[in-house]
Amino acid sequence: MDFINLDNNATTPVLPEVWQAMLPYWREHAGNPASSHALGRSARRALEEAREAIAELLDARPDEVLITSGATEANNLAIFGLAGAVPGAVVSSALEHPCVVEPIQQLVRRGFTYAPLPVDRQGVVAPLPGGWPGDVRLVCVMLANHETGAIQPVSELTATLDPANPFHCDAAAAVGKMPVSFRKLGVTSLALSAHKFHGPKGIGALLVRHDARLKPQLFGGHQQQGKRPGTEPVALAVGLAAALQLAVRRLATHRQHLLELRRRFLEVLRAEAAPVVHNGPEDGGLASAINLSFPGCAADVLLMNLDLAGVACSTGSACSSGSLLPSPVIHAMGVPDDVLRSALRFSFSSLNTLAEIDEAARRIITTVRKLRTSQR
Repeated sequence: MDFINLDNNATTPVLPEVWQAMLPYWREHAGNPASSHALGRSARRALEEAREAIAELLDARPDEVLITSGATEANNLAIFGLAGAVPGAVVSSALEHPCVVEPIQQLVRRGFTYAPLPVDRQGVVAPLPGGWPGDVRLVCVMLANHETGAIQPVSELTATLDPANPFHCDAAAAVGKMPVSFRKLGVTSLALSAHKFHGPKGIGALLVRHDARLKPQLFGGHQQQGKRPGTEPVALAVGLAAALQLAVRRLATHRQHLLELRRRFLEVLRAEAAPVVHNGPEDGGLASAINLSFPGCAADVLLMNLDLAGVACSTGSACSSGSLLPSPVIHAMGVPDDVLRSALRFSFSSLNTLAEIDEAARRIITTVRKLRTSQR
């Protein structure tokens, strides 16, 4: 039985073109980019070309691109590096990924206060009713949600915030799947991770506005202006740039394909596995993700049975889904308990086919019907 991967928001396979771009920097050009000899200079050129490509594709300056090990490190660096030492208010929402939520919790333990943004039933944040707190030290709002695909009003929020107040944006679920302009968003920093758009694992970036004061969290080297020291992984950086170039070039074509996959998937499930509740925007969100509830089925039981049936999906972010607890994101949307406890995330990539979607839907329908019958 062929396994069908509908958990592409957790990670995506590396494309052959990306592997080919990286190979020379694992072997022939494997120098340390900080070395002054020919091998080092060759590695440095590749690294800087990758940085320039990333900057151009995301509408940033090359000196605003910090190479990191992924979005988790990038989010941590931004949150702790921008918040400052003097406690104040941190503004965010329950929609954020755990690698944003947990660093904010650390700030709260250090004396910061937390001001949560309201969330509507579509999974979109709204401004604080009373406006920004007077002592705001940091605002964190993601660009697109990793569970529902809901796109957040980041540029509208930054337009009302004093530019002196840092605004960090986790764009790991958005980059490579929608147009992203660092400049137009008006944010102070933005995080991304290559493996979310068919790049290698272990590499990401933090874009930081050139005039922002970012306090480093690591010490022991001069690399990357001292803001993120350590030997840069040249091959991985080349892979990140190559994957991003492919994703941006194919953005419109892939979006149409993903929209067709999602439309077919939802249409068949609604017809054959009702009741099915769509958690998130019906239109306007990322085409690559959909969150569905199957009232009458416990999400953890349904997840395990779908795994046995050869369909990969999740109950939330890959970093937290091992607990199989109800999703904090869906909970924040204020859905009824039976909807919350039966919610699953399905996420598609350009490599999925309509035939796979039809077969996955068939397996899901069979499994849902069996579980509902057994619980009567």
